[in-house]
Amino acid sequence: MIYIFDGSLTGLLTAVFEWFERKPGPTTLKVNTIFQPEAFTETVEIMSNQEKADRVWKGLQKKLKKDWQRTFYCSYLSEIPEAYDHLFQFAIYIFENEPGAAANYGNNHVIALAKYAKSVEREKHRMEAFIRFQKTGDGMFYTSIDPDFNVLPLISNHFKNRYADQQWIIYDLKRKYGLHYDLNTVEEVTINFSESATNPNPPLALMDEKEALYALLWKDYFKSANIVARKNTKLHLQHVPRRYWKYLTEKQLA
Repeated sequence: MIYIFDGSLTGLLTAVFEWFERKPGPTTLKVNTIFQPEAFTETVEIMSNQEKADRVWKGLQKKLKKDWQRTFYCSYLSEIPEAYDHLFQFAIYIFENEPGAAANYGNNHVIALAKYAKSVEREKHRMEAFIRFQKTGDGMFYTSIDPDFNVLPLISNHFKNRYADQQWIIYDLKRKYGLHYDLNTVEEVTINFSESATNPNPPLALMDEKEALYALLWKDYFKSANIVARKNTKLHLQHVPRRYWKYLTEKQLA
């Protein structure tokens, strides 16, 4: 049996509810965007249902400690196709066993979720460390990102607390949505770009007139503070991989 769902967390949790309601035996969960029909295999399309999903999530909250609730959510945010079935199987495993089953690292699904969550958490920390805002002409601070995983939901509180006195937008170009902070709340936003946007920096015409000067001063400071004799490129790349350099003002060409 193969369950097909829409890729949403609601859909995934609904699939867990449907499995326990029908008890169809061994079942695999696959997302509809990449599913290829298989001969001689029965498929069921899962229709997302918020009420059913809420019941499953409340059940998981009773069975899982806070850290594993976060692990579950982070694994979902990885968006890795194989992760969805591991999440599905993990939820079934947790409900069918006594509390504490998540500590059984002999279970393939437990190991898989721990691995996915670790990767997502690492990406979250790197985004928090490497994101650089640029001030636009209307006083908004803006940056674009394209992280490997969908980490926007995880970095919201960090930037709300750290930049509480300024309005900002963090936009995920890959997933085509962003976060906007208006000095009070953080809300999801979408932007209709006139052209395909792949550059993390806003067009120069939209920038504050002093932004170029600030960037130049920062580059000069970074250059003057750098100790050439103690340069360790290998170690530097371990902490700041090249794929993150596009976010760093000090790494941009003059």
